[in-house]
Amino acid sequence: MLEAMEDRVDRMPNCMRIRGSTVEHPFGTIKSWLGPTHFQMKTLKHVSTVMSLHVLAYNLKRMLQISGAVPLMEAMRA
Repeated sequence: MLEAMEDRVDRMPNCMRIRGSTVEHPFGTIKSWLGPTHFQMKTLKHVSTVMSLHVLAYNLKRMLQISGAVPLMEAMRA
């Protein structure tokens, strides 16, 4: 798996730069929200649930900043 990833990175040298600008910022923000304790739950099922809730909260907060509350509520009703 690691060799396949290295091959992809070698074929597309800018992919890590793109990833850093699009993916790493949300994960860093969510990590700062969690604080030093990170996850209180154990097992992959529970951690996955908690992470999904954090991602949902991040996405909702981002959409509120981009479009505002009224357009977001209208979009959710549609």
